[in-house]
Amino acid sequence: MNYWLMKSEPEAFGIDDLERVRLEPWDGIRNYQARNFIRDRMQPGDLALFYHSNANPTGIAGIMNIAGPPRPDPTAFDPEAKYYDPKSQPENPRWYLVDVRFKRKLRRIITLAELRACPELSNMQLLRKGNRLSIMPIEENHWRTILDLE
Repeated sequence: MNYWLMKSEPEAFGIDDLERVRLEPWDGIRNYQARNFIRDRMQPGDLALFYHSNANPTGIAGIMNIAGPPRPDPTAFDPEAKYYDPKSQPENPRWYLVDVRFKRKLRRIITLAELRACPELSNMQLLRKGNRLSIMPIEENHWRTILDLE
């Protein structure tokens, strides 16, 4: 099993939205490294932390699981869609998504400041300077440490 951190702005789609709909395609990823994580490494059953970015406060708000295998992101093929990419074709897709399923909200948001203050997380990818990825792998020991903070 793999562990992930996946970011979304709660104004666009937050943990409350996922709790309401239960299952949602995680679409619109338009970064090649994040796409590669989805396409090449994510598998059904993996667990992910739902991170609220550009929020007050920013931080980890819940847990979800990867509910299906990676598949081409259909928004890339739709000229009316926000994430349309004319260079992505169904026979040669450029962008991928996975379905995510709500598992639970955390009892409280674990803030970015709390994560930064935790010495056990000092080498976590999220906390590295310049890291702007919306999807990143999490080491199992970091996963456990984060949940212990809850």
